[in-house]
Amino acid sequence: MHTISTTELFLIAMLLIFSVPYLIWRVARTDYYAPLVVVQIIAGILLGPGVLGAAFPDYYAFVFTPAVIQSLNGVAWWAVMLFVMIAGVELDLKKAWEHRRESSITAGLALGSPLLFGCVAAVGMLAFDGWIGREAHTWQFILGVGMACAVTALPILILLMEKLDVLRQPIGQRILRYASLDDIAIWGVLAIILLDWTRVGRQAAFLVVFAVATYLFRKLMRSLQQRDRWYVSLIWLAACGLAADWAGLHYMVGAFLAGAVMDADWFDQEKMDMLRHHVLMVIMPVFFLSTGLRTNWDMGGIAVFGAAAVLLVASVSGKLAGIHLAGRILKWEKGEASIIGWLLQTKALIMIIFVNILLDKHIITSETFTALLLMAVASTMLTVPMVYPKLQKLKSLISRSS
Repeated sequence: MHTISTTELFLIAMLLIFSVPYLIWRVARTDYYAPLVVVQIIAGILLGPGVLGAAFPDYYAFVFTPAVIQSLNGVAWWAVMLFVMIAGVELDLKKAWEHRRESSITAGLALGSPLLFGCVAAVGMLAFDGWIGREAHTWQFILGVGMACAVTALPILILLMEKLDVLRQPIGQRILRYASLDDIAIWGVLAIILLDWTRVGRQAAFLVVFAVATYLFRKLMRSLQQRDRWYVSLIWLAACGLAADWAGLHYMVGAFLAGAVMDADWFDQEKMDMLRHHVLMVIMPVFFLSTGLRTNWDMGGIAVFGAAAVLLVASVSGKLAGIHLAGRILKWEKGEASIIGWLLQTKALIMIIFVNILLDKHIITSETFTALLLMAVASTMLTVPMVYPKLQKLKSLISRSS
């Protein structure tokens, strides 16, 4: 009798990862409210222990053995490092500086308001057992959940604005500026949350060495032809991820820093767009499944969905309140703040990456992780249905540059 090997089980898992979300996406025609990437995240949850594992525990245990999960995690680590590096490369700080008053006011309120709302929701969660991680200080949990509510998913934002045909329009470029500034703040806050006083020497050493290495790396990249820059950037990515993880800052912080110190004009924009597209299509679905495998419903579906609903309200209302306040200060046209606010409340990928790190560091529990994951999916699914009708009514806003 044939004994199924780990390789065969791994390929069964890969078959599920790619076929299930694609079939749902195509058969249900979800593209308007849930692009393929969102369906892949939902499929990751469905294939996890809370749904597939609960409905078919024997089959789940048969396919997702510890060896298979470890193999999937390895692919997922590299996938998300590539994706985060690309997000870092795509930061456009030069444009943000050119429009610094408008950008700083809008980005500050777009981040600060939902952060405050999310922190209030986190304080409420602390009144109940089971939400805060075993190694978290109270302030780390509150700030972590608050920042998860404030995050804008820059790569998914780009994908949705492409769908709405506004990415290369002035309003799309403005929104990218705001999101880029918030992206820096997100990773800065994460570094504060992860600051480990038992490793503070390592972390200080990492920052010093990284600064020197960045100077040398940038000098090297300018001297290379573009075809070599792509490959050298991958070596740089692996080195930064390793160094950051050794210092206790997490390899994804290193991946973001690796991309942030690279200039976008070192690379062909069309090829960079294709790389992001291919990473999303070829290997990021593995990350979505590995994320789904970490969900937990032990507290009960009602409690988890209830927490997700509270966090969704805090996230969306906080973002819209902050953007509307910015619109008043900057005297935007009627309806403009609503479009920008709904686009900037897009969550998904970056927030999922962010909360994966919080879970790794035991700052949140898997139940909190599950609630935040559900919030991210719902938030992203709201974006296009809310924005598209508004854009049709206010087409003149698309070409407004500031």
